[in-house]
Amino acid sequence: MQKSWNIKQPDPQQSDALSQELKIHPIIARLLINRNITDIDEAKIFLSADLNLLHDPFQLKGMTEAVARIRLACERKEKILVFGDYDVDGVTSSALLYSELSRMGLNVINHIPHRMHDGYGLNHEIADTAVNEGVSLLITVDCGITAVEEVKTLTSKGLDVIIIDHHEPGEAGAPEALAIINPKQKECPYPFKELASVGLTAKVLQALRGQVPVDCLDLVAIGTIADIVPLRGENRIFVKAGLPLVNKTDNKGLQALLEVSKIKGKKISPFHVGFILGPRINATGRMDSAHTSLELLLAEDSQKAYQLAFMLEQHNVDRQKMQKQITDEAMALVEQEINFKTEKVIVVSKEGWHKGVLGIVASKMADKYYRPSIVISLENGVGTASARSINGFHLHEALQDCSQCLETFGGHEAAAGLTIRQENIDLFKDLINKTAVNILERKKLSPVITIDCEISLSDISLDLANIIDTLEPFGEGNPLPLFCTYGVIAKSYGQALGRETLKFWVTDGNAAVSVVGFGMAKFKPLIKPGTRLDLVFQIAIDDWNKAPVPQLLLKDIRVSEDAE
Repeated sequence: MQKSWNIKQPDPQQSDALSQELKIHPIIARLLINRNITDIDEAKIFLSADLNLLHDPFQLKGMTEAVARIRLACERKEKILVFGDYDVDGVTSSALLYSELSRMGLNVINHIPHRMHDGYGLNHEIADTAVNEGVSLLITVDCGITAVEEVKTLTSKGLDVIIIDHHEPGEAGAPEALAIINPKQKECPYPFKELASVGLTAKVLQALRGQVPVDCLDLVAIGTIADIVPLRGENRIFVKAGLPLVNKTDNKGLQALLEVSKIKGKKISPFHVGFILGPRINATGRMDSAHTSLELLLAEDSQKAYQLAFMLEQHNVDRQKMQKQITDEAMALVEQEINFKTEKVIVVSKEGWHKGVLGIVASKMADKYYRPSIVISLENGVGTASARSINGFHLHEALQDCSQCLETFGGHEAAAGLTIRQENIDLFKDLINKTAVNILERKKLSPVITIDCEISLSDISLDLANIIDTLEPFGEGNPLPLFCTYGVIAKSYGQALGRETLKFWVTDGNAAVSVVGFGMAKFKPLIKPGTRLDLVFQIAIDDWNKAPVPQLLLKDIRVSEDAE
């Protein structure tokens, strides 16, 4: 699908002022402004990402009470239950808190609900389990902020509850827990609101120890990246400090996972976390129980760690096979059932689809068709669904407009989940598409590629590539910088290499640069010597078996409008 190009246009005076004040390259100043970093002090924090710039953890509402209660439990030799979520954020948070509380001499047990059997978050049954195990303090990580009734059940059984959760509080208000660590709760003065739960857990460790322990930063970085929170503020500090430690980790489970996933010894980037480590840690929770991933991160024996890492690898292979099968089936239903002239939202359903991969399938459909996509798995007349959206369509608000035909729903602008009775699916399709007609104009149904800056080939150099790399790590909230250039001339025919890779050379008459486009071999017919081209690209360094030189990583291409 043809993308629209949107080049950001920051205020030149503001850009010049930032460049001069911080003594940074003008392009870096422009990139900062494009990421809404305009304040001098904020820019300094962003560029330095120093651990000494972390905020005082006791600024978090509830931290004083939480730390006091944990210290009291330590004095009394109490038993604590850590209740976590089944995703990477929940598993890494559980591992960190378990390790810290155990180091303090506490008797700690873990519980993570089973995605298929228990569903998300706290449940009423855990109260009896905790009482039977002799637990007096229950601490949630990455869940609990909406569990008003479940916390009442726990407290009625004599349990104290501490909630560590970064999700939005529900409309019913916060649970009546002993302490809640969540910067998004009312009257919390904490200056940074976007920490993942693993970041909040690190803040608890900081409060308990007086500083964030360096040996926890590898897991903090992994959990933060995997949860796709903005890599700004304290998130950026944690990730920048923690990523280089991943391959130096003392964690036997993580060592085994790096080796099994064949990235041991590599410079770990957010890509490796998002597409290699994260999916493997997530896979056990999708296919079976996330306790396997938690056991891995807590393993003290190398042989046991390798056994568990291989289990994660196999779960991930199984997840990929199942995901492909369901994706193929869902795509086939789209081709058979969806009329794109009248339906702006894709809704497909089938009996027996595995619930653990519905979100991934919905994402792939939204990417391919550029339509909000909802994938429903049916069982005994009830559908469980995951939904993913596109720019300009607020999923949660749209679901509110359809609430009369839904059993439950929740989520945010970009992603949501819901349950629905099978007989209501047709009505739901009709209602959500009527909502979409009023929201999604035709132009919003064309993907937009946002570009940081137009640049000439002559301005591209090894020095500029290295300067841009100072903004790493890139990810959510700090995307890889994208540039464009117009009317460059192809110097060669396009070559199609393995895995649909496209390679060719371009020149502007002064400089010549090689271009590589992964998965873009379909554009090969456009590339002929002398053809004028417009390119969108990232600036990278090619050092494969030679002295390093700049290279363009192609993201979009078209023949120039003035080309003959």
